[in-house]
Amino acid sequence: MHTLLITLLVIISVALIIIVLLQSGKSAGLSGAISGGAETLFGKQKARGIDLILHRITIVLAVLFFLLTLAVTYFEI
Repeated sequence: MHTLLITLLVIISVALIIIVLLQSGKSAGLSGAISGGAETLFGKQKARGIDLILHRITIVLAVLFFLLTLAVTYFEI
């Protein structure tokens, strides 16, 4: 049981890292000012749906990570 939980925890951890890296930044600072004009010209609305899905997946994975961490700690005792 402990090995299964550790394996699931590693898989969830890697998935969480990948999903966070796939999300777009908040466009702060000088680079955001430069690329902000291009986003309004070419449209940013299409990527908004993908960002929302990635945000929800991040929340689910974070909750799973937290619960699995507690389960691994509980079963280790």
